[in-house]
Amino acid sequence: MSNNASFTPPSLLMATIGLSLATFMQVLDTTIANVALPTISGNLGVSSEQGTWVITSFAVSNAIALPLTGWLSRRFGEVKLFLWATLLFVLASFLCGISTSMPELIGFRVLQGLVAGPLYPMTQTLLIAVYPPARRGMALALLAMVTVVAPIAGPILGGWITDSYSWPWIFFINVPIGIFAVMVVRSQLKKRPVVTSYQPMDYVGLLSLIVGVGALQIILDKGNDLDWFESNFIIVGAAISVIALAVFIIWEMTDKHPVVNLRLFAYRNFRIGTIVLILGYAGFFGINLILPQWLQTQMGYTATWAGLAVAPIGILPVLMSPFVGKYAHKFDLRLLAGLAFLAIGLSCFMRAGFTNEVDFQHIALVQLFMGIGVALFFMPTLSILMSDLPPHQIADGAGLATFLRTLGGSFAASLTTWIWIRRADQHHAYMSENMTTYDSATRDALQALGGAGHKAYAQLDQILTSQAYMMSTVDYFTLLGWMFMGLMLLVWLAKPPFGAKAGPEASGH
Repeated sequence: MSNNASFTPPSLLMATIGLSLATFMQVLDTTIANVALPTISGNLGVSSEQGTWVITSFAVSNAIALPLTGWLSRRFGEVKLFLWATLLFVLASFLCGISTSMPELIGFRVLQGLVAGPLYPMTQTLLIAVYPPARRGMALALLAMVTVVAPIAGPILGGWITDSYSWPWIFFINVPIGIFAVMVVRSQLKKRPVVTSYQPMDYVGLLSLIVGVGALQIILDKGNDLDWFESNFIIVGAAISVIALAVFIIWEMTDKHPVVNLRLFAYRNFRIGTIVLILGYAGFFGINLILPQWLQTQMGYTATWAGLAVAPIGILPVLMSPFVGKYAHKFDLRLLAGLAFLAIGLSCFMRAGFTNEVDFQHIALVQLFMGIGVALFFMPTLSILMSDLPPHQIADGAGLATFLRTLGGSFAASLTTWIWIRRADQHHAYMSENMTTYDSATRDALQALGGAGHKAYAQLDQILTSQAYMMSTVDYFTLLGWMFMGLMLLVWLAKPPFGAKAGPEASGH
């Protein structure tokens, strides 16, 4: 039920600010920790690969919570769910900040991700409810702008806070923002009618989803440390994940009230669009994760400068998004999405040409260029995957796409870090094997470093490590570049029209 007529312009403005701040806070947390990972890992005494768990624990728990949003909002009311989710997010953020060990931090990040799940969907729902129909487009455009600006601010803010204060403050800043958002939204929406209803919960589907996805994420996070399937722990975890996910798929395809509506994959455009969205976002997420780590661990950048180097990726999306939203319908959306993948792919090939001598300006310019692809990626891809869904299933489709996109980002974080570190180890081993004191080039290098003592060997090993990570970074971006070229072709398997039309006759299945 909507009561938007009762809102005066000032109260509507305050409600918009409060709702948008909560979403800004939640989206900010998906990127703010990226540039702080080397510092967090060092302070808590873990490897860079283990430090990635700070990202994956939040992302996977956030993804699992997303399918519950609809059920929770119907059970407890939209405003109440939003307020409690924001308050619990504030509490979880505070607990993350006072963590003294990696297990503590990961546990609280899981809690933070779980309670963050409803924030974006509820913000969107409440904005639509409080704005009159003629102005809802403006409200959603503002929300889209928030979701674009937050990831830009994340690396810059995270880097500055880490260098100027300490990493716990990247979590503490959520406390005043969240409390202010709760106070504002409660004061403006407290008179909104509370409509609740009871709908059966798909406990079997939910439990099998949690077990299957959770076990898979643990395997991806710990596999390299435990030597993958040489470990009984990994073997048992893999068996649990396969069985749980098989139960989940079979159950969801037959249950009357599935927690995730997998039947939507029967629609051609939804199927193609979702695959493209998952892989495209996974690549985008991986770039934002690896680049800051490489800059800090191998290139000597501070967290602040690493954040500034990657931040230009958001400049063009901010400028272009309003025009993309306004004029996209005049073009074939497959063309726009294809151009997005072309731009992102080309930016990956540009990074594959980096050396250890690459300067800040070059890195920032490539990030700026990639922003063209980011601006053209999300809106056309989402429109394509929604285009052949019946009207009554669009909400389910949006929820499922968001769930899978978030999950894809989580898995990408683990796989990306593993690939990057493993390729660096392989390059280091290969170069070390070919360097002996009988080799004239090796003797010259040692002589330049001051002889054949332990210090010279340590310096030489440091040079090899830097080169190995540079080569691994080149390999990674080359692989990503070809993946995006493949997505540029894959998106053309979707079938027009891509307008507001929906219905089974357009499904193409």
